[in-house]
Amino acid sequence: MTLISMLLALIIERLAVRSDTWQAAGYCRAYVRFSARSKLSLLSAHSLGQYLWLALPGIVVALVLHLLDSHLLSMLINTLVLLVAVGCWHYRQLYKQYLNAMERGDEEAAFISMQQIRSQMGSASEQYSYGQILLWLNFRYYAAVVFWFLLLGAFGVISYVLVRHLQEAVDEQDAADYAAVLGSDSKVDCVAHWALWFPARLFGLGFALVGHFSRASNALLSYFLDFTASNEQVVIEVATAAETLPAESLNTLDDTSYMVQLAKRNMLFFLAFAAILTLTGWLG
Repeated sequence: MTLISMLLALIIERLAVRSDTWQAAGYCRAYVRFSARSKLSLLSAHSLGQYLWLALPGIVVALVLHLLDSHLLSMLINTLVLLVAVGCWHYRQLYKQYLNAMERGDEEAAFISMQQIRSQMGSASEQYSYGQILLWLNFRYYAAVVFWFLLLGAFGVISYVLVRHLQEAVDEQDAADYAAVLGSDSKVDCVAHWALWFPARLFGLGFALVGHFSRASNALLSYFLDFTASNEQVVIEVATAAETLPAESLNTLDDTSYMVQLAKRNMLFFLAFAAILTLTGWLG
């Protein structure tokens, strides 16, 4: 059921998901606003209670699935949760705008589209190329979601998506709501770092296996026990080592195409690995 839910969600998201209903942002905003109007704000404002507040929506859904005790309903709910978690139609539209701009030779419009993606997803650095930005976006919205689903099911996905959303750029009203709920001692960045620490290195190994192994593995080993480097830096540098491009290709269609294809090959590798684990009984 785990593999079926995952494959269904990934296929449907590519073919049919368009509206805001299937994007996680609206549900995360609703949870924050509900917390601001209820006693949950006391939990989120506490330095330790904030960890429970971040996990609470996932705990509720996991409890519901346990009480239902139905394989069919569990598969349906898991698929819906995954659809919302990987839904990034807004970013897809910006990527299409970038491609259209590049095809007509409008580099300024292409730059604006990629800058919107960079700023809105909360990228930590201005130095990365267009292809590297898209690779990091793919990791956050697909690879990390799949990892947490395979490890902890719906609970892991919902908790991760809430943390991911709170790290992304928001408008002034949302920022005020989030500050009011989380206070000055926000644990979001800390939780996000550790939530992606192992997935970044695991999928870095995948980049090595589907790309240039020796270069990528050397880059990965230099970060393997590094607990302070940003996960964005780890993912991008290992992937870049696995798919090296000439300097003149940076910020071109070749750059984005090669990085996106590398990310897709890596995802297919791990989906195949998950299928093997399922068939051999290691994965439920």
